[in-house]
Amino acid sequence: MSTKKITAVVAAAALGVGALAACGGESKDAKDSKDAATGSGSGSKTVTLVSHESFAASEDVLKQFTKETGYTVTVLKSGDAGEALNKEILTKGSPQGDVLFGVDNTLLSRALDHGLFTPYEAKGLAQVREEVRLDDQQHRVTPVDTGDICVNYDKKYFADKKLAPPQTFDDLAKPAYKNLLVVENAATSSPGLGFLLGTIGTYGEDGWQDYWKKLDANGVKVVDGWEQAYNEEFSGSAGGKKAGAERPLVVSYASSPPVEVLYSEPQPDEAPTGVATGTCFRQIEFAGLLKGAKNEAGGKALLDFLVSKTFQEDMPLNMFVNPVRDDAKLPELFTEHGEVVDKPATVPADDIAKNREQWIQSWSSLVLK
Repeated sequence: MSTKKITAVVAAAALGVGALAACGGESKDAKDSKDAATGSGSGSKTVTLVSHESFAASEDVLKQFTKETGYTVTVLKSGDAGEALNKEILTKGSPQGDVLFGVDNTLLSRALDHGLFTPYEAKGLAQVREEVRLDDQQHRVTPVDTGDICVNYDKKYFADKKLAPPQTFDDLAKPAYKNLLVVENAATSSPGLGFLLGTIGTYGEDGWQDYWKKLDANGVKVVDGWEQAYNEEFSGSAGGKKAGAERPLVVSYASSPPVEVLYSEPQPDEAPTGVATGTCFRQIEFAGLLKGAKNEAGGKALLDFLVSKTFQEDMPLNMFVNPVRDDAKLPELFTEHGEVVDKPATVPADDIAKNREQWIQSWSSLVLK
């Protein structure tokens, strides 16, 4: 997720749920404590995870990692996924931490081209689904989660208007949905870029630009990032209701509806938002051991833990993403109110690597006027 990435956990943050910044006790003496805070010192027992704003984990789970390995996790949040990656590119060889989490399949080639990671094959990788192991030969990154970027809709709005909510990309360009959709900027937002790639995967190289011309003519609104789109512009979210939002369609995640249920008081029997399952793009998030990491051993242990069944089962109700292990069980609330997307739009990783910047530039010239 990523700006993200929801992923979907950004939705949790938007509803007032703070992500965990650090966990565990400090080192034995003041010097070690100071070294731990910066991830420095050859004997440091702190491992620093650099992440986008959406990383979250249960305190008990991070304490279990400390109990099993002796390392305490410190999370250093560096903005959205694109910002976090840019910062690591600028500090290449002298990273801010030991492991970078949150590089997704839309940005992966950029990270790999800059040589940010030390190869490492995480223990437990054999239990991870083969289709998400996009760097399976060199193991520079480890897949951690998946999420589907999809248009969400405000159920009450469409019920009140007696209008069927859209379900496909084609629907979004119809006159019935004029001035209803808000999307994120593909140049600055991971969900925004994912949605753009979904349209490219659906309409192809020869058709996606014409599609966006139709969306533009149909009143699509573009904002910088997910939080603004979902929490300020989308009428179906808790934040949007408070802000008097007027757009009942937003680019978010298939796992956003469970967030609205989990953090509502009282919890409703049914999620107030729905998912247009014909508008989805599959996102895969990765973590990698940063070159120059001061605590390389701790970084490797953390990568092992991120693909462990314990952490994988903790993710759904903390980051609202899907595990990459088939043996990881999903909580009932997540499965009851989330959507399963059987046929998300996809774009081959090589095509994204080759064309991403050109696609973003073309999109910007079409939509950002």
